[in-house]
Amino acid sequence: MDASTRLEIARGQIVTARQYTESLLADIDPGDWFQQPAEAATHIAWQVGHLAMAQYGLVMFRQRGRQTEDTELMSSRFRKQFSKGSQPESVVADNCSVEEIQTVFNNVYRQAMKELEQYPVEQLDDPVDQPYAAYPTKYGALLFCAHHEMLHAGQIGLLRRLLGKSPVR
Repeated sequence: MDASTRLEIARGQIVTARQYTESLLADIDPGDWFQQPAEAATHIAWQVGHLAMAQYGLVMFRQRGRQTEDTELMSSRFRKQFSKGSQPESVVADNCSVEEIQTVFNNVYRQAMKELEQYPVEQLDDPVDQPYAAYPTKYGALLFCAHHEMLHAGQIGLLRRLLGKSPVR
């Protein structure tokens, strides 16, 4: 399979995962984003913020390193609050706002899609630095972006049910 086809497969999986996540979030009231049901160790806000952080890391940082303009995508506070290993904060006032989380989530996705349109396909098999989540190449990081989002979409789906929402599928 040629590199352009592989890139299109990874891009398509990222788009599909995002569409599914958005369908799960569509009818959740922003006032419920920080609800942490007793049965859950997380809330919608953390899941969405974490997805934004992960997508930045897998589709941008792992592909081309940190760029000066990346600081415009999210604040330092945001990065710390939602990075790998962080814990959901249950006190609403100690969190980034729902509006900020949604904005970062959407802006990171738009930037990722923009960069994938001009991705240098000859770099797909280049290695990524340790630690990597699943695959040791740039292509693997792109594939894992979609897999990771679907994993968290499952958690969002469970949170929906715990908040009294109907399943989407």
